[in-house]
Amino acid sequence: MKKRFWVISILLLFAVTLAGCATTGDLEKVQAQEKQTSVKAEQALQAAQDAKAAAAAAKTDTAAQLEKANAAAMKAADAAARAENALKMADERAKLAEERAKVAEEKAMVAEENAKKTDAIFQKSMKK
Repeated sequence: MKKRFWVISILLLFAVTLAGCATTGDLEKVQAQEKQTSVKAEQALQAAQDAKAAAAAAKTDTAAQLEKANAAAMKAADAAARAENALKMADERAKLAEERAKVAEEKAMVAEENAKKTDAIFQKSMKK
């Protein structure tokens, strides 16, 4: 009986441990995606700044160059908007990952409580 109890307890503990590991892997994936998105956003922001600088230089030239500068400024604004959207999406993904981690922790706590209850029941039955 004791061997069965220990085997069941160890298997339950192993299952709880594996369930927790999967969520941290997911969190790491989301963090890696967030870092990639941040890098892309920084690149887009740099491109926007470069385009704005080019637009400022172009404004000093003729009317045709002024139109080109306006187009570059529009592209810069679009790039900045895309960068902001990418950051917002990355924040949302991070929030989702945190929520998943919380849910996983709660499941682990419930499983641990169930294991304790099972152990207590087993101990009671062994005393009888």
